Amino acid sequence: MQSRRTLLVTAALAAPALLLGSQTGKARAGTKGVFKIGYQKASVTLVLGKAKGAFEAKLNPLGYDVQWAEFTSGPPLLEALAAGAVNFGYTGEPPVIFAQAAGASLVYVAATNPSPKAVGILTPAGSKLNTVQELAGKTVAVAKGSSAHYLLVSALAHAGVPYANVNKVFLQPADARAAFAKGAVDAWSIWDPFFAGGQAAGGQLLTDGTGLMPNRSFYTAGKAFAAASPDALNAAIGVLNDLEHWEQANQSEAAAAISPSIGLPPKVLEIWFGRQKYGVQKLTPEIFAGQQKIADTFFKLGLIPSQIDVSADAWAG
Repeated sequence: MQSRRTLLVTAALAAPALLLGSQTGKARAGTKGVFKIGYQKASVTLVLGKAKGAFEAKLNPLGYDVQWAEFTSGPPLLEALAAGAVNFGYTGEPPVIFAQAAGASLVYVAATNPSPKAVGILTPAGSKLNTVQELAGKTVAVAKGSSAHYLLVSALAHAGVPYANVNKVFLQPADARAAFAKGAVDAWSIWDPFFAGGQAAGGQLLTDGTGLMPNRSFYTAGKAFAAASPDALNAAIGVLNDLEHWEQANQSEAAAAISPSIGLPPKVLEIWFGRQKYGVQKLTPEIFAGQQKIADTFFKLGLIPSQIDVSADAWAG
């Protein structure tokens, strides 16, 4: 961990609402257990909380040892959650649907506000493609089962292009970025911060998610863990809200703090922060209605094996 980052975060989060991290204390794993957090580079609030020790400060006194595991995207994170390798995580909308369709034992715990501008389809610098319609017959890199996957599905549908008429190359962000950079694909459907990074490297915006998808993210938990440890989940949600409140008011400091972990310059991260909507909220019928629409779309395309009721896995806590 970079000492400059630690100092930045320590100073910036010293506000009374965030006096969470000064207690490092010893974890008391023997009391209740382990709170295993799965995160990815897109989960800025978790990355910031990890740097600060904010979750440890709240959960250690409750008897939970906090552990962390990083993932490239939502689908592998939820595979780990289903296997019990983590018990709390953050992903976009589609990964949870794919996990539910596969029978994963999980629950929706909370949702972020929608950020449709934080996901987009890029074409390489100098590309002659100007519209989504022109993707017909072209090759698009995208992570299967990700928020960017649904963006591609939705964008093609709105443009009147059959999903089958586009060649999809399913790649995780690092591999997709490499393929995009060397011109091996015609377009890249991707989420922030990789989206902002692609734009900074010269990628041209074909469309973002405006009018095409909510682009919420969800915090999920293993079903058994959620039933046994509601105190841990409620404490974690409180930490998330405190951190998000600070992030919104201190975007430059937050960008500088997590830049080393994410591997992108602070200015690129500020682009991302500027187009995401802050706040963690309880689950509502409206949120589940949007999630159900995505699930139904994936089922109609044959991307998930069965029709599901997404709200059946809502946390009652």
